[in-house]
Amino acid sequence: MVSLTLPGEQDALLEPAHEGSGKAHVQIVGLTKRYAGQTQDALKNINLQVKRGEIFGIIGRSGAGKSTLIRCLNRLEAPSAGQVVIDGMDIGTLSDRELVQWRRRTGMIFQHFNLLSAKTLRENIELPMKVAGVPAAQRQRKVDELLALVGLEQRQHAWPAQLSGGQKQRVGIARALVHDPELLLCDEATSALDPETTRAILALLKKINQQRHITIVLITHEMDVVHDLCHQVAVIDQGEIIERGPVWQVYSDPQQETTRQLLNPQHQTLPENLVPLLTPQRQNAASRLLVRLRYTGQGASPDLGALSRQASGEVTLLFSAIEWVDNKATGQLLLLLDARHDRTAAQQALQGIADQLEIAGYVTGL
Repeated sequence: MVSLTLPGEQDALLEPAHEGSGKAHVQIVGLTKRYAGQTQDALKNINLQVKRGEIFGIIGRSGAGKSTLIRCLNRLEAPSAGQVVIDGMDIGTLSDRELVQWRRRTGMIFQHFNLLSAKTLRENIELPMKVAGVPAAQRQRKVDELLALVGLEQRQHAWPAQLSGGQKQRVGIARALVHDPELLLCDEATSALDPETTRAILALLKKINQQRHITIVLITHEMDVVHDLCHQVAVIDQGEIIERGPVWQVYSDPQQETTRQLLNPQHQTLPENLVPLLTPQRQNAASRLLVRLRYTGQGASPDLGALSRQASGEVTLLFSAIEWVDNKATGQLLLLLDARHDRTAAQQALQGIADQLEIAGYVTGL
């Protein structure tokens, strides 16, 4: 089996992605889209700003409006109202000829690769430059450069049918970069791939962002993709942006139910086996206090040693789900404290140990 991971790519996912500059690269202003014959808007007054060099994720369920939004960004769809402003230019004002030139400077990566089966890997990458009239020698140099970037030098003469899904997507990424774009749009670029291949593709996109400082806007229904790759995220539901912010903030402290449902199980409610044992008041001398410590990226880090010292007594860790997002601790710990602790004592003992402390109640019989 051929590995899809370039040396150092997996490590790249562990490092912070290139941070965007303060200057807006993409501005979406009051964007609304209603299709002919429909009574409901597919997009409703979308307002977003993406900084130059930033990786911006747009996440939502199927039918939420993600694909319509990204098609408006590259003008495959004309909005019913509002503006898409890129580098200070309203792309809705461009003529057909100007739009073609602009699209050549905007890369697009598709879910299903869209490779030509009758052309080799190398020919698929070269084709957009050939159509644009780029001289042959320049085309060959560019293809060689991009093959090295995506790690497919050894497969350059293979046909699409001979490639794995991950290799096909690498070809799609290389093809999207042939005109040295400053903006890269990704439409569910990993949803057709297995988890291991997805991780390799995300590492490649992060490397491209870091090395070339390309602004990336991606849509996905997979929160793990946003978690591993993006700086900022917006959640779209029924055509509206319902939540947005830095990934660590949205991931650690989601404000909307739709967002919580998209997240992984660390944001679940209490484990089912605890619910029937939980009461608001102490039942007997053996009842133990159930405490939830939340880490929301505000500065506190889970330190079990400090936790044990501050709690002073028996502490049982029932559940742990801590992840690091942009070098910030996010997640929660569920603890049972010594039976002698009451609510006030617990709050005093654990003050400052987490970003948020919740006294869930007393557990008896566990």
